[in-house]
Amino acid sequence: MSDTRREFLRLSGGALGGLFVGSSVTAAERTDRFVVTGEQVPGDLEVVHEMPGVSVSVVRGTESAVSASKDVKQYAPDVEISIDEPTAEPTAAPAAAELEEPLAALQWDKQVQNLGAVHERTRGEGSRTAILDTGIDENHPDFGNLNEDLSRNFAADDGDHSPPGTRYHGTHVGGIAAATDDGVGVVGTAPATDLVDLRVFGPSGGASFGAILAAVTYAANVGCDVANLSLGAYPFPRKGNGKFYGGVLNETMTYANAQGTLLVIAAGNDGADLQHDGKVMSIPAEGAQGLAVSATTSVDFDPFTGTADNPGTQPASYTNYGTNAVTLGAPGGGTPPGGGVSDLVYNAIPLATAEAFGFPQPYAYLAGTSMAAPQVAGAAALVAAENPDYDANQVEAALKQAASVPSDFDKAYYGAGFLDVEAALDG
Repeated sequence: MSDTRREFLRLSGGALGGLFVGSSVTAAERTDRFVVTGEQVPGDLEVVHEMPGVSVSVVRGTESAVSASKDVKQYAPDVEISIDEPTAEPTAAPAAAELEEPLAALQWDKQVQNLGAVHERTRGEGSRTAILDTGIDENHPDFGNLNEDLSRNFAADDGDHSPPGTRYHGTHVGGIAAATDDGVGVVGTAPATDLVDLRVFGPSGGASFGAILAAVTYAANVGCDVANLSLGAYPFPRKGNGKFYGGVLNETMTYANAQGTLLVIAAGNDGADLQHDGKVMSIPAEGAQGLAVSATTSVDFDPFTGTADNPGTQPASYTNYGTNAVTLGAPGGGTPPGGGVSDLVYNAIPLATAEAFGFPQPYAYLAGTSMAAPQVAGAAALVAAENPDYDANQVEAALKQAASVPSDFDKAYYGAGFLDVEAALDG
């Protein structure tokens, strides 16, 4: 596995799964860091990430040193993924009258899941949820459930898990999954889950494949019931180094699943049929034991009346799909014909970002499969809270068995169907 060709790949739009629909992403192989496999962690190389439980680690050094190491079985360059700056900007909410919680009326994504009734039964107490992303603003008033002790930085910098300047996408994703219902702003699906922030993106917007593997392993080893990955690379070749990357990904994801951590992953925003795309794959969405989520949207949602032409089950125009590649569909938002900004997903953004954009409150509308995945991650946390003896497969089975494909839409966009939290809890 010593192919050092510099490869640039077109990847899923946005922050690797949907910061903004339509933004572009590039990736390149690093020449100073390698993902390696072996029976033990290399003792003759500088170890960047050690992953207890799997035969994978990330080391820094020259290729000749890696190739000569007696402890290295196979290796390939670590892939550094970077995000081009999006041309779109987040959109604030329109001026509105007094609202409950107090902005919940803007959250059609939560209304279509009937979370008001769900939260009378469980809010996710006793569960633990990891967010692998750009970091979560720990100063935001909607994150009183953030576990600072377990949160970590896996990015290639010296900052903590949540430095200013990196945490925009992660704050929105984390809020969708787990914003607290404290009477301040919005509500997440599992507002009482123990939230763990695992940053894999650096200040420059880059995230390495090795850092993602390390964060997945860590989430499993600290007892997370679910880990959300609103990130991904597509199209990724299945041959050459792609075969190696797929193999170590599968080992890591299988380990996490065996430890009881359900991996919920954004399907991507390429409008691609993952079922029939030939010799390429979407990673980590098509990795072993992953629960891939496609995005749906409402149509012409009115926050003042709570009505819409479609309640939120229509496939978003940008979402990736594929009957066996996608596990569930969930609200990710969009601007379909006849729709508007209120059809995007409204949730938290960092305090500094809101100030920079002149928003009156630290919340904004975004869309993408990045927004759909944490809907399912939060639902998984609720199921785990209600069923503490469930393993990852049982939590996933409960979600899949409860889901159904909306009438008049193609099953390829939903896998098992559209997310139904209430039915999953009824089991």
